[in-house]
Amino acid sequence: MKKSRFTEEQIVGILKESEAGLGTKELCRKYGIADATLYNWRSKYGGMNSSDVRKLKQLEEENARLKMLVGQQALEINGLKVVLEKKW
Repeated sequence: MKKSRFTEEQIVGILKESEAGLGTKELCRKYGIADATLYNWRSKYGGMNSSDVRKLKQLEEENARLKMLVGQQALEINGLKVVLEKKW
């Protein structure tokens, strides 16, 4: 996945400018982004402030770490089942 040029805090700042009344076309031209990007940001970060975004980022990282742990445990369990099913 491509890393964004903007941090989450910067994205929230851009969305605050949008809420303040600056037009979509003007914002896109000012920051060099596409209309679709701005609308995607609105759907993901709309109504958040920077502390909420930091919490969201931490939760996403924790979720990814937990998913990896569950995957590793599932592999270990399957391996143990295979070993136990063998007839000695």
